[in-house]
Amino acid sequence: MKTLSSLFAILLLILSSTSVRAETNVGYFGFEPDIITNYIGQSNKKLGYIRVTVDLMLNDVKNIAIVEHHTPLLRDAIVQILSKEPEETIKSLTGREEIRQRCAEKLKKLLMDETGEEIIREVLFTKYLYH
Repeated sequence: MKTLSSLFAILLLILSSTSVRAETNVGYFGFEPDIITNYIGQSNKKLGYIRVTVDLMLNDVKNIAIVEHHTPLLRDAIVQILSKEPEETIKSLTGREEIRQRCAEKLKKLLMDETGEEIIREVLFTKYLYH
């Protein structure tokens, strides 16, 4: 009896997780080429260099065309954020996360202002290199 109820519970779990996956329309958009800019070095006379691969997780795959249309606006916002960061922030893990969150907030706001819709679910840094 215990085995039968366990099998039934597993079957319900499999069926419920399958239906959740079937309903998702999440899409992804990757900026090409990578975003490259300078940042403020420790001494204001020296600039650092950062290269970031940014991917956007979209609430709906149908919004990819909207994001493509607004790519210059979004790239500019990311460059503006990165270029104003001090070296300590760029090079720390907590700083990297703060920058990613700041980028997410800014990009979500820009697209909301332009389209009236919440399009971006998350901003992902899939590569993050600095020198």
